[in-house]
Amino acid sequence: MSSATSTSSLPSGLAVLTTFPDVLFIPELIFGGLVWILVAASKVSDSMLQGWVMFVSVFCFVMTATLLFLYMCGAHGGSSSWVTLDVICQGTAALFYLSAAVLEAYYTYKIKSFFAIPQWRSIYQENVAAVVFAFIATLLYVIHKIYSLRRWKSS
Repeated sequence: MSSATSTSSLPSGLAVLTTFPDVLFIPELIFGGLVWILVAASKVSDSMLQGWVMFVSVFCFVMTATLLFLYMCGAHGGSSSWVTLDVICQGTAALFYLSAAVLEAYYTYKIKSFFAIPQWRSIYQENVAAVVFAFIATLLYVIHKIYSLRRWKSS
């Protein structure tokens, strides 16, 4: 099997955890889960912004976990339509996380003036951490999308 063929198809089984970009599923789950936890734990004063960030983190976490499970089970059967699905899912997640990270950064900037109040200090720090992890998750999804696009183009 040539290297061009092996990079254009989706792996199955434990090979998912050893091939790039599919190995990015694990850090995507970790950082997405951290965003989910931090946003869920923080005080919500602007439900529209925080609601979108929560939706994005839960949606992308479930989508990524589902794709990882299906790839590990070999549900794709080597079909090229799954490569297209991978590109669509990674692109959607990258776009969603970028919007969520920007909105969370805006919200965090907005509550910065409350930083002097002791009970708001921990909320502010949680939101700063959520912003950092959301941008890391965005970067991971963008990298995954770029390499998924390369795999799609070669399939």
